[in-house]
Amino acid sequence: MSLLQNLTRLWSAAGTLCFPPPCTGCRADTERGVHVCAKCAETAEHIVAPYCQRCSNPFDGAITDAFTCSNCADREVHFLCAVAPYKSRGIVRECIHDFKYNKALHLSTPLAAWLAESLADPRIASRPVDAFIPVPLHHVRFREREFNQAEELARLLSKQTGTPMWNALNRIRYTTTQTKLDRSERMENLRGAFRVRHTRRVKGRHLILVDDVFTTGSTVEECSRVLLRAGATSVRVITVARG
Repeated sequence: MSLLQNLTRLWSAAGTLCFPPPCTGCRADTERGVHVCAKCAETAEHIVAPYCQRCSNPFDGAITDAFTCSNCADREVHFLCAVAPYKSRGIVRECIHDFKYNKALHLSTPLAAWLAESLADPRIASRPVDAFIPVPLHHVRFREREFNQAEELARLLSKQTGTPMWNALNRIRYTTTQTKLDRSERMENLRGAFRVRHTRRVKGRHLILVDDVFTTGSTVEECSRVLLRAGATSVRVITVARG
């Protein structure tokens, strides 16, 4: 961890200790260490069945059997599943946005707690986990943001579970923002953007990629592809929310 990361984290922690921030959702005063009040936390929208077994995309209707959505069925997908406990709406989306873009590092605590709920999903719990792998940022984006949100969440999850976190991936090519690109354009934009740092470490391992939000899945798909090519046995994905 760099000196800048340590200083940023310590400064944020000290500010939170001296001046506890209000609830992110309603701005009401909260107890020290509580960053989302109970009332706002209750509004977080859980992803419940029926949903795609591969990408967790929720569907309305009376589907009772396990199914794979058309978006996953008509393309090659390298990750076994992508699990997100919440929809990227309301308080969840607001927390992610403030954490990611406004450097509200204190929000890593509730976000990591929400992320940890994904570990109880049978698609995750039924198989071994050798390490959490955060989706990396390019060094240019890292300098702009001063921290990697996926790494912060993976580190907290590692402390909670005892499962190691490995920075096993590098982002070697800077890519433009993907918000206005469709799925195929995103995949092309990301081709060759990642490289495995420690091939020997990932070989034969069951890995879980960690990120904040799953939108089209293009980023985690490319990360999964290069990890499997480097010899990983399996790759699954967990995120706080699904867009």
